[in-house]
Amino acid sequence: MNPSRIFIERPVATTLLTVAVALAGATAFTVLPVAPLPQVDFPTISVSASLPGASPDIMASSIATPLEREFGHIAGVTEMTSTSSLGSTSITLQFELSRDIDGAARDVEAGINAARTYLPANLPSNPTYRKVNPADSPILVLGLQSSTYDVPQLYDEASTVLEQRISQVPGVGEVLVVGASLPAVRIELNPNQLSSYGISLPSVVQRVAGENVNLAKGQLSNGQVTSDIVANDQITSAADYRPLVVGYSRGGAVRLSDVAQVIDSQQTVRQAGYLNGKPSVNMLIFREPGANIISTVDAVKAAMPSLEATIPRGQHLVTILDRTLTIRASVSDIERTLLIAVLLVIGVVFLFLRNARVTLIPAVAVPVSLIGTCAIMYLFGFTLDNLSLMALAIASGFVVDDAIVVMENISRHVEAGLTPMQAAFKGAQEIGFTVLSISVSLIAVFIPILLMGGIIGRLFREFALTLSSAILVSLVVSLTATPMMCSRVLAPRREANHGRIYLATERLFNRTLEGYRRSLTWALDHPLLILGVFLATLASNVLLIEAIPKGFFPQQDTGALRGGLEGSEDVSFYAMRSALEQSVEIVKSDPAVENVMGFTGGQGATNTGSEFIALKPLDERKVSAETVIDRLRPKLARVPGATTFLQAVQDIRIGGRQSNAEYQYTLQAETTAALQKYGPELLAALRKAPGFVDVNTDQENRGLEALLTYDRATAARLGVTPQMIDDTLYHAFGQSEVSTIYTPLNQYYVVMEVAPQYWQSPQGLNSIYLIPGSAPGSAAVPLGSVARYAASTAPLVVNHTGLFPSATVSFNLAPGISLGQATREIEAAEQKLGMPQSIHGEFSGTLAAFEQSLTTEPYLVLTAIIAVYIVLGMLYESLVHPLTILSTLPPASVGAIIALWLTGLELDVMSIIGVILLIGIVKKNAIMMIDFALDAERNEGKGTRESIFEASMLRFRPIMMTTMAALFGAVPLAIGSGMGSELRRPLGISIIGGLIVSQALTLYSTPVIYLLMDTLRLKGFRGD
Repeated sequence: MNPSRIFIERPVATTLLTVAVALAGATAFTVLPVAPLPQVDFPTISVSASLPGASPDIMASSIATPLEREFGHIAGVTEMTSTSSLGSTSITLQFELSRDIDGAARDVEAGINAARTYLPANLPSNPTYRKVNPADSPILVLGLQSSTYDVPQLYDEASTVLEQRISQVPGVGEVLVVGASLPAVRIELNPNQLSSYGISLPSVVQRVAGENVNLAKGQLSNGQVTSDIVANDQITSAADYRPLVVGYSRGGAVRLSDVAQVIDSQQTVRQAGYLNGKPSVNMLIFREPGANIISTVDAVKAAMPSLEATIPRGQHLVTILDRTLTIRASVSDIERTLLIAVLLVIGVVFLFLRNARVTLIPAVAVPVSLIGTCAIMYLFGFTLDNLSLMALAIASGFVVDDAIVVMENISRHVEAGLTPMQAAFKGAQEIGFTVLSISVSLIAVFIPILLMGGIIGRLFREFALTLSSAILVSLVVSLTATPMMCSRVLAPRREANHGRIYLATERLFNRTLEGYRRSLTWALDHPLLILGVFLATLASNVLLIEAIPKGFFPQQDTGALRGGLEGSEDVSFYAMRSALEQSVEIVKSDPAVENVMGFTGGQGATNTGSEFIALKPLDERKVSAETVIDRLRPKLARVPGATTFLQAVQDIRIGGRQSNAEYQYTLQAETTAALQKYGPELLAALRKAPGFVDVNTDQENRGLEALLTYDRATAARLGVTPQMIDDTLYHAFGQSEVSTIYTPLNQYYVVMEVAPQYWQSPQGLNSIYLIPGSAPGSAAVPLGSVARYAASTAPLVVNHTGLFPSATVSFNLAPGISLGQATREIEAAEQKLGMPQSIHGEFSGTLAAFEQSLTTEPYLVLTAIIAVYIVLGMLYESLVHPLTILSTLPPASVGAIIALWLTGLELDVMSIIGVILLIGIVKKNAIMMIDFALDAERNEGKGTRESIFEASMLRFRPIMMTTMAALFGAVPLAIGSGMGSELRRPLGISIIGGLIVSQALTLYSTPVIYLLMDTLRLKGFRGD
C-alpha cells in the first residue's frame, strides 16, 4: 500500500491542498492572541476587610480567623494565606487549576455571608473579594499628576471616575489607587480645651453626626400638586462645620472652632505617593486570572481618550509602566528567532544538497508545516507566546527531517537510474513506515508532558501540543507534497549537470563517508570497547545529574522591577516618607530606568512602602535587569530609615503571598510564641549563610505598643466604663470617621482625631479626659487616674497560613548560586537550630513548585522513555529493537548536561524539556539505520552485520543532514540575547550539546548494540 501515490498522480490537487494548509495557518497567525506565556493561572481570590484603628492582633483574631474557618470548608482550596495589619486584613485563596473561578467566587461569597455573624459589629462594611492574585505584578500602572490641583483632589478623580471606568474593562481584575486618600473634612481636637468645658469626645462625635444628615423627609401633597421636602441638613465643607455647637459651658455655647482646628484635607494624612520624585496619585491595574494581558491592556488603552476627556483640564494621565511593551518585544524577538531558525535549517539542507532546485522541496515543506500548525493552535485556543513560538522554532529542525528522509530515499532511486516519477512511487512506498515511526515515536515523547499536573504541566501542555501538531502536519506534508514535488523537481540522472563547487563538496563528503566506513569497520571489530564507552556515558549521567546545579525557571528580564521598602518596626510615617523620597530619587538616577513610582502609608503595616520601576528598552539600556538591581543595591543600602529590596518582575509567579524577594520559606506553629523565638533565628542564620541576598521576613513582632492597663475598680467608682475609655481613645487616635458626606458621585467622610501634637508622642495620653456624666459641666476624669501606661512591643503584622500563625522568610539568590544549593542551605540551617516538632517548615510559592519539580522530573524523563519504548515496540512488533533505538539517549543527556555546565547554566525545567526533546530527536538516527537493516535482512536475506553496516553507510547522509538541521534550528535559541532569551537559552544549549555528543557516539554504538541485541535474540531471547 502506498498512500502517497494518489498525491503524486494528482499534482494540482496536492498543490492546492498545500496552499490551503498554508492559507489557513497564515490567517490563524494574524488572529492568535499574544501573551508572554500560555494562559495558565491558579484561580485566585483575594478577600479584604478593614476596621480603621484596629490592631493587627484584633484584625487577626476577630476578622481573619472567622473568615478562614468558613473558607476552610470550600472545596479545591490549595493555599490560604492571610495578612493582618493595622486596620486591615487580606486573605488570599488559591484554588486547584481545574476549579472554575466564578464558581470559587460564589463559594467565597457564601463563606463571607456565613462568617458575618462572628465579625465585629462595628465593622464599617462587609468584607469584599476580588478575582485577582495580590502577589502578581500590575500589568499597567498609570499616574495622575497636576500642577494646579492638590493630591486629595487627584485621588478623588482617580478613585471616583477613573477607577470605576477602568474596572469595567474586560479582563481587569482590580484597580488599586495609591499615593493619597479621598478629600475629607478633618476635625483636629484640643483635648485640654474639651476637658475645660466638660465636653467628652464621644459627645462631640454625636453632635457632629447629628448635624450632618441626609435622611428621607417625605412629601407635601394636595389635590393638585406634590412637593418633595428637602433641607440643608447636609454640610460639606470645613467652613460649615466650624460654627457647629458641640456643647455648653457656663451658660455659653461651645462651638467646634473653639475646641478644634477644622480643615478641608484628606481622609488620612499618613499616605504618600511619588512619580519620578514628584507627588502623584497612581493606579495599579491588575488582570483577572486567565485574562490575556495584551488584550486587557489594549482595551484599557482604547478607553484612554475617553478617560482623559472626563478629567478636569490641568490633570494629566501618565503611563508609568506597561508590561505589554516588553511582552510584544519578547514575542517579536522569538518570531525573529523562528525565522532565523527556518533559514538556517534550509541553509543546512542546501549545503548538503548543493542544488537550489532540489532544496526547494524542504524549503516548501518546512514553512508550510510551521504555518499550518498555527491553524491547529487557533482551534485549541492557544496564544503566540514564548513557549508556543519556541516550540515552532524547535519544530523547524524536526519537520525538515521527514522531508529530507523522503527526498533522500527518492533521490537514491533516481541516482540508481529510475525516472523521478518511478523513484517517487517506489521511494515513498519504502520510506512511508520509517517516516511514520519517526513521527509517532516523536509524539510519544510528549505524552508525559501532556499528562503532567500542576502549573508546570499546564504551562508546557501548549508547548507539547504545538510541537506534536507541527510533527503531524509535517508527516502529512512529507507523504503528500514532498513526493509529488520530488517527482516533478528532481532531475533524471542523465540530465544532472553539476558544477565545480558541487563536485568539490561531493568529493569532501565521499572522503568523510570513506572515513566513516573505515572507522565503523574498526568499531564493529572491537564491540567491547564501544560497549565500554556506552556504559561509561550511562554511568556519567548519574554523576553529572547529581553534580550539576539545579534551578527552577531562568530569571527573566521583563523590563520591570518591583521594590519593597521595609523600615524599622518603630519607624514613623514621616520617616518612611522621607526614605521613600530618597529611594525613588536614587532609582530614577540610574540611566537604565525610565519611570519609578513609589507609595507608602495607608492601611496596613506602617513601616512598609512599595515601588514599581519601568526600565528602558533592552537595546537602549544594554544591561540586564539583574545588573541594574546589583548596581542599585549598594546605593539604596545607604538610605537611612528603611531598606529597599528590588526584584525583577517574572511572568511566572506561583503562590498568593506578597514578599520583598523571589523565594519564600514558611514556618508554621500553633502559637505565635514559638514563631517569635525561631523565626528571627532562622532569619539571622540565612543572612549569615553564603548565597542569599535581600533576606527579609514578614514577621514584625517588635513594633512599639502603648499598653494601657485599666484600673477597673477606680473606673467603676468614678462612673467610667472600659467601653467609654475605648470609645474615647478611638475618637482621639483612630482617625475615626464620624460622619458621611453624600454627593452624586461619591461619599466623603468627616474624620476626627486629636491635633497632631497630641498623637505624636505617648505624652498626649495625659491630655485625654473622660466625662462620665451626661449633665453639662460634669467633672472630667483624667485618663491617667483610671489607666496606667507602659511602653511595650506588639506585632505590626499577623500572618496565617491555613488556620495557623506563620512567619515567612524571603530571599533572592546571589550570583552563581543555584536554587538547589539554596534549599540545602535552608534545610541545614533549620536542622542546626533544632526546631521543635511543633514548628513545621515548608517551602512556599515558587520554591515549593521547585521542590515538586525536583521530585517529578526523573519520573517525567522515565515516563517519556517508557512511552517511546511502547510505541516503538508496537510499530516494530519487537521487544529488542526499541532497546537498540533507545541506546541513543544516554550520550544525548550527557552532552546536554556538559553543555549546560560549560555555559554556566543550571539544570532547570527548560533544560529538562530540552533533554526530553532530545529523546525524540536522537532516536531517529537509530530508526533510520534499523529500519533499513531489518528490510535488508527480511527481503534480501543479508546477514546482521552486513545489513546494519550497509544501513549505516546509506543513511549516513540523511542522518548528518537531519542532525545538523536540528542543531542549527536550536542555534538561534542558544545564542539569542533579545527580550525573553533567558527562557530559550537553556533549551537551545541542551539540544545542541546533546546532539553533538550523541551524533559522535551513536554512529558507532547503535550498529554495535544492534549486533549485540541480535546475538541475544538468536541465543534465546525471543522478542520477535
